Amino acid sequence: MRRITGVGVAVATLALLATACGSSGGRAAGPVLHLGAIYPLTGAQGTSGAEEARGAQLAVDLVNQRGGVRGRRVALDLIDVARAEQAPAAMEQLAARRDMIVVGTHGSTISSPASAAAARLGQLLWETGAVGETAPLAEGGAHFFRLSPMGANLGRNAVAFVRDELAPKLGAGRPLRWAVAYADDSYGRAVGLGALGEITARGPLEVAAFPYAVTDDMDALVSRIAAARPDVLAVASYLQDGVALRRATVKAHLPLLASVGTSSGYCMPDFGAALGPSAVGLFASDKPDGDTIKVAALLPDARSELAWAKAQYEKRWHDELYAPVLAGFASTWALLHHVLPHAASLAPADVAAAALATHLPIGTLANGSGIDFPPPGQPDAGENRAAASVIGEWVAPGRMKVVWPPAFATDPITVLPVS
Repeated sequence: MRRITGVGVAVATLALLATACGSSGGRAAGPVLHLGAIYPLTGAQGTSGAEEARGAQLAVDLVNQRGGVRGRRVALDLIDVARAEQAPAAMEQLAARRDMIVVGTHGSTISSPASAAAARLGQLLWETGAVGETAPLAEGGAHFFRLSPMGANLGRNAVAFVRDELAPKLGAGRPLRWAVAYADDSYGRAVGLGALGEITARGPLEVAAFPYAVTDDMDALVSRIAAARPDVLAVASYLQDGVALRRATVKAHLPLLASVGTSSGYCMPDFGAALGPSAVGLFASDKPDGDTIKVAALLPDARSELAWAKAQYEKRWHDELYAPVLAGFASTWALLHHVLPHAASLAPADVAAAALATHLPIGTLANGSGIDFPPPGQPDAGENRAAASVIGEWVAPGRMKVVWPPAFATDPITVLPVS
């Protein structure tokens, strides 16, 4: 699978902006509906952020092709937010343009300050990809809605998969001992603490937690992990630290029965490309990927939308529909096609009310998700309870297959050595 890295990010960003600004708007006529957007197009998350922004642009292009939103052509006002500290100013810039509905942000560290700014400014942030902790002042269900699965759910799903599906195949003959290593930030904590909660939910088990900074010495971290004698290692990492951690476990010959990671690291094609054979046997909990999703699990409209997006992405960017692209497309399409047409106005309060009133089953969106937002006052207010997630397995160098849940699985689970 081809990925854009390094200098290619800048080229990809320019191509994305040219496409967004140059879009003719298709058949839609009338006043323009401006939709704010913030994504990391450059910087450490620039590759995947630009991909997710492209997905959002594809959704805009498709809705314009079909007549727009209530006859209004949609235009994406896109701002590059490469770092968390840039998010509040970007949201203020969009508010000054009267862009009160904003899609984004791909990055959990960006989403948190952006969601707080949205609540302060009276905007609505429609999160298309980030899975980490939100700011305490985000006001979920009113000013913040997340279409992708919560990071805590990705962590819980990873543990539930190993416990319920994989453990009987491992032949341990006793309760498994766990270690959970996670990047100590809004993303890593959300996933790691979700995993820890799921491990302990069914009674006392041996488990050790290892929060770390992404710049930490991974050999030293693995030495600490080894002292806990885990059978299973769960990891919430980004790409570079995830690769470094895996290389350190292989170097140390850490005797694991299984290892499972999550989005932003273990699921990415670059992870498999960097590790080659060392990735084989690892599992990853993430959002569905466009080139591995089981099309039969989608409803008919979602199948046609997925086919359109894949064809357009290949035509424009000559690449596959990776998970960030699919998340950006499906999440933005949910807003434009399923929510905004039913809102009394484009005021954030009316859009929020329409979102809360929208209930659609799993398989409605091109990434397999449905739509179901709990209202303010609920612990998970504004979080999509019908968000789809899957477990993938690296079955060969550079090759991942979806193995769980059954509705989305394309291949059976294979127990492969990971030590």
